[in-house]
Amino acid sequence: MFILASQSPRRREILERFFKDFKVVPSNADESVITENPREKAVEVARKKAWEVYNRTGGTVLGADTIVVLENKALGKPKNEEEAEKMLKLLSGKIHEVITGYCIIHEGKEIAGFEVTKVKFRDLSEEEIEWYVSTGEPLDKAGAYAIQGKAAIFIEWIYGDFYNVVGLPIKVVLELKKLGFPLKQF
Repeated sequence: MFILASQSPRRREILERFFKDFKVVPSNADESVITENPREKAVEVARKKAWEVYNRTGGTVLGADTIVVLENKALGKPKNEEEAEKMLKLLSGKIHEVITGYCIIHEGKEIAGFEVTKVKFRDLSEEEIEWYVSTGEPLDKAGAYAIQGKAAIFIEWIYGDFYNVVGLPIKVVLELKKLGFPLKQF
């Protein structure tokens, strides 16, 4: 059994598709990182989350952090509806990157890295943005959208790992499998 150091329901759902036995232990790590490089930041935050939980629990621990980047600027989780609308207007008609950093601590050693997926939004109308924000869905999501949810209608195309955009790249599932955690039998 391994531990997911995250409260993200999306990461938990992805892992539940592939593994039967794992535990969720939210991290209390300070997520502030001194770097402007979004790839480095995502990996460093994932590392901090994983080590904080590992130091409390031992075992094998997975930490992850997802960042949405538009024109070299990170878009975090919106604090309110107005901020969500602003983010969606910024993303409208543009290509952005979704970066997920990950860190697995196994037997005291770490496996860390990141995945990048490019996403193109189609041009969004004011009405579509207002409708989407009114659903409440964007309020706890990096970049103010959930590709696996209602925002799917905003996507023109993606290039890369779909699960990365949801919150956990498939390469992490494969790393855990390589470490000896068996895939769930159906």
